[in-house]
Amino acid sequence: MSGPWLDDVEQSTWRAFLWSTQLFHEALDRQLQRDSGIPHTYYMILAMLSESSQRTRTMTELAAATRFSPSRLSHAVSRLEKNGWIKRKRHPHHGRSIVAELTDEGFAALREAAVGHVAEVRKLLFDPLTSDEQEQLRGLCEKILVGLPNTRGCAAEPETGEGADAER
Repeated sequence: MSGPWLDDVEQSTWRAFLWSTQLFHEALDRQLQRDSGIPHTYYMILAMLSESSQRTRTMTELAAATRFSPSRLSHAVSRLEKNGWIKRKRHPHHGRSIVAELTDEGFAALREAAVGHVAEVRKLLFDPLTSDEQEQLRGLCEKILVGLPNTRGCAAEPETGEGADAER
């Protein structure tokens, strides 16, 4: 092919990447919905809160950590508040900022959901790969992340803090 099109190798690599990531996310969402009744996006919010100190983040920090728009995050947090899993409050030192806090009930729901979620991640992502391939995949993903715009908050290692093992 010529012009603006991908060559055959680029096209097959692109499609393999595109379909594997899309199907991977769909599989994780199905598993979490089936086993825990929560979508993967909600799980990610709970996990990001569990990995922060005091299980809290400002809504701005949480949006960056989850890669959600402010309106999408606000809607999701409202649903999680109705479940009693998150509560919002004014920041104690910055009155205009809103802080989201993972409740004990939310942490318990996350821990329960994590059992099946982690098993599914292992089955779909890590089990098909050797340890060398896992290291290669991590390195390639980190290399790709460096070239992407707005990757702040996409660290390979979670913050340490209470509950930081929820995604592990």
